[in-house]
Amino acid sequence: MRFDILSIFPEMFTFLIHYGIVGRAVERGKLKINVVNIRDFAEGPHLMTDDRPFGGGDGMVMKPEPIFRTLESIPRLKGKRKVVLLTPQGQLFDQAIALSLSKLQQIILVCGRYEGVDERVRSRYVDMEISIGDYILTGGELPAMIIVEAVSRLIPGILGGERSNIEESFEDCLLEYPQYTRPRVFKGDEVPPVLLSGDHKKISLWRRAQSIKRTLEKRPDLLEKANLSEIDKSILEELKQR
Repeated sequence: MRFDILSIFPEMFTFLIHYGIVGRAVERGKLKINVVNIRDFAEGPHLMTDDRPFGGGDGMVMKPEPIFRTLESIPRLKGKRKVVLLTPQGQLFDQAIALSLSKLQQIILVCGRYEGVDERVRSRYVDMEISIGDYILTGGELPAMIIVEAVSRLIPGILGGERSNIEESFEDCLLEYPQYTRPRVFKGDEVPPVLLSGDHKKISLWRRAQSIKRTLEKRPDLLEKANLSEIDKSILEELKQR
């Protein structure tokens, strides 16, 4: 998997590339992240990447030529790739989108700034538009980092355990069950006995029920998209009646 990130602030990605899960994946050669400074492809004495909008209005708009030249500089791999624009107008990023992106060979993330990018960039070169939420950010750099993190952990070999992704929140549209570690008793609060029983079938059933319960309490909207078995549905109905 290769990420090419287009930004006017490439230094923002230093910690992403060198630390944590992503940093270790880069170090092991499981992941390649190429951050390109759009200013390197701008012209004029001030290397301007933005200009005033036609028709008037506040703010500045990112010019099409530097972005186009930056895109042209990026080598095209043989596998599938997408050019993704980070914008509030895009579809809301979720685990399903992260999973679909993890199947690609190359993802190019275009970080907008100011009032956005020239519409001709969007219409000519962008394959997909993504938003990370209905709120305003200064630019697309933070959303790009979130996408890299979420997608990277779905690539085989990035995480330690085989089931690490399968059992996490949102993977099957359910929130993750409660987790416990040592000590067995903390300030009078004891670990649920079923987790100490050694009975893996009972533990699995308990965890599934807790996932459904937590989702019902915190994010009931997710249950509409969840793939529930008949046992799951009976657990859900019982929880609703309490």
